[in-house]
Amino acid sequence: MGQANQTITLGGGCFWCTEAVYVQVAGVLDVESGYGNGQTQHPTYEQVCSGSTGHNEVVKLVYDPDQISVREILEIFFVIHDPTTRNAQGHDHGTQYRSGIYFTTPEQQQVALALIDELTRSGVYPRAIVTEVLAQANYWPAETYHQDFFEKHPNQAYCQAVAAPKVAKFRKTFARLQKPGR
Repeated sequence: MGQANQTITLGGGCFWCTEAVYVQVAGVLDVESGYGNGQTQHPTYEQVCSGSTGHNEVVKLVYDPDQISVREILEIFFVIHDPTTRNAQGHDHGTQYRSGIYFTTPEQQQVALALIDELTRSGVYPRAIVTEVLAQANYWPAETYHQDFFEKHPNQAYCQAVAAPKVAKFRKTFARLQKPGR
């Protein structure tokens, strides 16, 4: 019998962009945009954008570990965002855009820390990796209009400028992990 589905939450800048990639990954069963690891209960998008809640824009992934490993999920993560910029991704700035891996199992934590160490030793990034690795805490789903945003608004300017290139990079780098028909 296979392993039970697992959950991991990732902060890689704007959740629209991160979600746009992971909905295409084979073995990822559900992707939900949300807010994680802050202090406020039931934060709104406006509150999170103000930086006052401590929340990060994240995507919560439910995945089948028999189809995709946590390492593969994290390898994608490190390709589609810049883990060396503190509280920023591209033109988006603020603590809500920090790089973060929010684990739900000790194995996820171990894999994340080992991969960060491996990437650091390899010198693949010119600056230090600043990705925080913490237990998932105080997660709240984002408002309905944020869910599947790229899929619903592919021609929106931000989606074209920021999300579409990330999706293209995923498809080029991880073609073997792409869901059929995507």
